[in-house]
Amino acid sequence: MIKVRDELNCKEYLARKAVANTIDAIKVSKKGFSNDALAREHKLKSGLASNADQHDIAIVGGGMVGMALACALSSNPLTKHLNVAIIDSNPALGRMDGIKKGELPDPRVSAITPATISFFKDVGAWQYVQENRHAIFDQMQVWDYTGSGYTRYNAKDLGKEMLGCVVENKVLHSSLLSCFKDKDFHKTIYPSRLTSMDLLSRPPAKGPDGNSGDSTLHSRGSSAKLDLSDGNSIYAKLVVGADGGQSRVRELAGIQTTGWKYPQSAVICTVEHSTENQCAWQRFLPSGPIALLPVGDNFSNIVWSMSPTEALDRKTMSEDIFVREVNHALDYGYGPHPRPGLLGKDGKFSWEVPPKVVKVVSERMMFPLSLMHAKKYASNHVVLIGDAAHTVHPLAGQGVNLGYADAVALSKIIADGISVGTDIGELSLLKKFESERKPANIMMMAILDGLQKAYSIDLGPFNVLRAAAFSAVQHISPLKKNIVSYATGEQKWPLFL
Repeated sequence: MIKVRDELNCKEYLARKAVANTIDAIKVSKKGFSNDALAREHKLKSGLASNADQHDIAIVGGGMVGMALACALSSNPLTKHLNVAIIDSNPALGRMDGIKKGELPDPRVSAITPATISFFKDVGAWQYVQENRHAIFDQMQVWDYTGSGYTRYNAKDLGKEMLGCVVENKVLHSSLLSCFKDKDFHKTIYPSRLTSMDLLSRPPAKGPDGNSGDSTLHSRGSSAKLDLSDGNSIYAKLVVGADGGQSRVRELAGIQTTGWKYPQSAVICTVEHSTENQCAWQRFLPSGPIALLPVGDNFSNIVWSMSPTEALDRKTMSEDIFVREVNHALDYGYGPHPRPGLLGKDGKFSWEVPPKVVKVVSERMMFPLSLMHAKKYASNHVVLIGDAAHTVHPLAGQGVNLGYADAVALSKIIADGISVGTDIGELSLLKKFESERKPANIMMMAILDGLQKAYSIDLGPFNVLRAAAFSAVQHISPLKKNIVSYATGEQKWPLFL
């Protein structure tokens, strides 16, 4: 049972204290308190401060990646005994909101890889995704505006069942939350924000009597004190920053970042077709890529990168004009349809026209694009995962998959540490996580950044080189299989490493 902490009002407190005076003992089950009120009474009678809780791990950020880590920990025999806190002010975590049937698709979606799907199955969250709208796709077409370069991926031709699955972020989050709720696991959700963090960098000095000096953190067996916006404080052995690109944990831990802003913003929205879309489409335009991703039924998701000025214009223009511009961008606009090239004379040319968009069924949202990478993922008793550690360009939909891979790796590292008796907040243990995930994330970031820059150049000779690269991918099967294996998470490194 998940405990959601809030302050007791004065009357409730006095009433409970009066009851406590007439009871000799309060029985508390070994696997946790049955409700928050009993937990508070027990703390009062045992002399513990009523505004402090002690945990093994405090996950700051209860979004998709933070909740994925919690589910991973609760599913591993070596870590499911841990006492885990999740700190997030999102009220949906306390209400356990479900997905309403018949709702139009939300514009915020993720294209998750087969590797991510396997993780969801392993922790028991995939069954919840299947109960809601999602779109598995086994084909993908990528082409550019010159008419010279294109490639088409078909899962069957590559010996795979699928290339990926497009799911609304709210469905992914709700599925992980439902899975987390159903786990027999020591868990507490704090609907609050992290305001400050104190870390114990070294053991407290010993006094004349040989005993350790006064240290609240040390006496509690914890190494971090987290102060919350509601006035409460909690203690933990390990703090995990899963709180996004503007991470408060990263800021308080003093971890620096590197990166830059792209001269682009993304416009996203949900659109409707007259027929169902079963393919993922992406076209590279002079100002940035446009993607059309199936989300189930006759709906697709648009992710269109362009200059901030263009993005603002397309966000605010009338729906009819926007629909016309989308179809223009996906069809003949900006240049001709792809045509067979020098390597396309073997009869394998199979470029297809994307389905026509007939209606916009969601708000159009606009986001600035940037690349950010933390200079380190771990410090003493603190570790970063997901967007708190890295953000990437959305052109390949890899952002959330990198975050899920972080969660999987960190949960395994923690389990390995427990198996040999290592403190879960020990820096040497957390550095193992960093050494595993940092090179992999940097490689993906470099590839995506390279693609973004390559398609920002509109120059004749460079266009020819790009077209040749497209043709090579389309007609050299081993190369295509390698790219797909890497992009879907099946293969850790691309071919050239």
